[in-house]
Amino acid sequence: MKKYKAAFFDMDGVLIDSMKYHCKTWVDAFAQHGIAFDPQMAYRNEGRTGASTINLAFESQKGRAATEAEISSIYQLKTRMFRQLPPAEAIPEMADFVQLLKKDGLDLWVVTGSAQDSLLARLSEHYVDCFSSHKMVTGKDVKFGKPHPEPYLKALQHSGYHPNEVFVIENAPLGVEASVAANIFTVAINTGILPNTELAEKSANLIVSNVQELQAWWCNN
Repeated sequence: MKKYKAAFFDMDGVLIDSMKYHCKTWVDAFAQHGIAFDPQMAYRNEGRTGASTINLAFESQKGRAATEAEISSIYQLKTRMFRQLPPAEAIPEMADFVQLLKKDGLDLWVVTGSAQDSLLARLSEHYVDCFSSHKMVTGKDVKFGKPHPEPYLKALQHSGYHPNEVFVIENAPLGVEASVAANIFTVAINTGILPNTELAEKSANLIVSNVQELQAWWCNN
């Protein structure tokens, strides 16, 4: 493992146990606009920018792209709903693993499709002195969200690392696809409702079911 100098973490479903809230608010916000968007769709499209997710739903059900006004309306509604839910907690035991990597000297980055400040702020509460704002690539920083490799390519560019010096921890099929397309070793931790096969289909290098398996992989290689 000494060849690795940095770890790139997705946030929702990897660092923060927030996907259940994203799922509920996407489903409910779309429903108020007459669009059926089920929980599996929410998990399958995790990692996209908000605009991309909304356009995908409109194209599949209405046969057209969403207007800027529709994108703004739905995303603002989703954001308001999200803020009314209880604060999302950290993924169990992930803080210990992050601290282990920090102790081992790895540079820690966040690469997320989220642009919600409330979640980004919670990182500092659960992961004290581990992540900093200048070591993040968020939905605000990219033109093309996951599954496009741009978020991870930007992280490589900003960090100065080569792909073989980094590994990624993702939980979503589109995030795995983005990381693999950027030629980075990709560990998928399945914290959601989708089967492992959907992560394997995106060519994840390793699939684990929990943080204990993730830590065992790190310590035993």
